[in-house]
Amino acid sequence: MSFMPMFQEWADLIVRWTHVITGIAWIGSSFYFNWLESKFRPPEVARERVEGEAWLVHGGGFYRVEKFAVAPPVLPKELHWFKWEAGFTWMSGVLLLAIVYYVGSGGSFLTHPAFEGIGSFGAMIFSLCVIAAMWVIYDRLWKSGWAEANPAAATFATIVLLVVLAWGLTQVMAPHAAYIHVGATIGTIMTANVWMIIIPNQRELVDATREGRPPQFRFAKQAKFRSLHNNYFTLPVVFIMLSKNYATTWGSDWNWAILAGLGCVGATVRHYFNLRNKDRAGEAYWVWPAAAAMMAAIFYAAIRG
Repeated sequence: MSFMPMFQEWADLIVRWTHVITGIAWIGSSFYFNWLESKFRPPEVARERVEGEAWLVHGGGFYRVEKFAVAPPVLPKELHWFKWEAGFTWMSGVLLLAIVYYVGSGGSFLTHPAFEGIGSFGAMIFSLCVIAAMWVIYDRLWKSGWAEANPAAATFATIVLLVVLAWGLTQVMAPHAAYIHVGATIGTIMTANVWMIIIPNQRELVDATREGRPPQFRFAKQAKFRSLHNNYFTLPVVFIMLSKNYATTWGSDWNWAILAGLGCVGATVRHYFNLRNKDRAGEAYWVWPAAAAMMAAIFYAAIRG
């Protein structure tokens, strides 16, 4: 094998490995903190501003985790932030997208006739603009007063937006490239949630506490809400990361509907575990029948496709 093909293969290997490792760290912290949030109980002995506590045992040790109502009275010298898991996952994902689809294939992933007139470079710019535009639309939606007053309707609107994205990209891109770009869009939304909403809001709470100002609850509420969004996005994104191995999904004539259906299955299963963590699994009796019905419909679509 000549140098350039071998270099590309090893670059793919290293970046993909990095992407998987950082993705595991990010998803793991998301799952852990959403689980932890559901396990807080009022402390047995009241302490200033302590809203809840959880006792854990792991690795031969006992841990007591406290959650403060908005912010503690005094901050410690060392405060751990959870942001680089998201940052490195996104950066390695973008680099992998470039290596595999933009550079390595010479743009051959854009084989649909719709892209013949603008060339591979133009198609690349188009796809990146779509990703950026989707974040802007999503962010504006969830910053609106309508979304705050109607979260269920806004959630449905977000699902419709992503389904339209999946349908649109499968019309103008090679099928698996469309899947990957839907995943890149969701991953960008998740990362932007962390770096443009969650971290700035948390930094405002930290600054207010250190400066002796009353911290505002709305910043904590916004950060928590976007974190929950990211939690529901995780399983659909994991499927997209694995989808290359399953050509009967993206190779079907109904590929966009299959992607939308499997994404809904993943989010629905995540919903069950979130309720179960809160000891409310009885409220989610419908999840497994609904997931099974959706999987049956998806399988039928794959066969028909």
